[in-house]
Amino acid sequence: MIHDRKVAALVPIKDHSERVPGKNFRDFSGKPLYQHIVETLDRTYAVDEILINTDSHRVMGEAPKFSPKVRVIERPAELVGDHVSTNRIFEYDLTQSDADIFLQTHSTNPLLRSETIAAALKAFLEGEGEFDSLFSVNDFQSRFYTSQGVPINHDPEDLIPTQNLDPVFEENSCIYIFTQSSFAAHGRRIGAKPIMYPTPKIESVDIDDEFTFRLAEILALYAAQGVQQ
Repeated sequence: MIHDRKVAALVPIKDHSERVPGKNFRDFSGKPLYQHIVETLDRTYAVDEILINTDSHRVMGEAPKFSPKVRVIERPAELVGDHVSTNRIFEYDLTQSDADIFLQTHSTNPLLRSETIAAALKAFLEGEGEFDSLFSVNDFQSRFYTSQGVPINHDPEDLIPTQNLDPVFEENSCIYIFTQSSFAAHGRRIGAKPIMYPTPKIESVDIDDEFTFRLAEILALYAAQGVQQ
């Protein structure tokens, strides 16, 4: 718990993976990929329970062995499939828990650290009076354009150093924090007034294809050597 608030972590895990076959169970640094985020959440002091919504019988059998915090939710048949909105899955998960705060992450975030998760929860609680949710982002200070070649965040006639540009933020799919009331009001994880929370770049790879899988493997070697940025 954090500030006497019960925290549940939501981790949806599909048996099937479209872009990288068997992704969630593929070896990553000597363990199945999905095991890394389960163990990270287990080490996060503020997380009270880990709710894994899955249609995988392997996950149902294995995951509780990785952490006593794990509770497996067998995915209802009507929510199974590649084209089911994850918002419907989260809506179902929220009916299965009495937690005060929900933190959602993915099995595809193996480099995310427990310290970063705890810091994001702290930031959410500190801003809760003003903000209704939090999501993690990557921040960029580069010159961006629309698909029509229109500058987004800079003036081509005034080439100031990129470090002086206003940053542009990318949702990185690593951390989402919200409450029952916020989700009910908006039907999604990100509410009307969210905190954008930058996470360390080395932790922020979300594995979505073969390239990002290999990239995460390389970054895991750097992380093991103590490189954090």
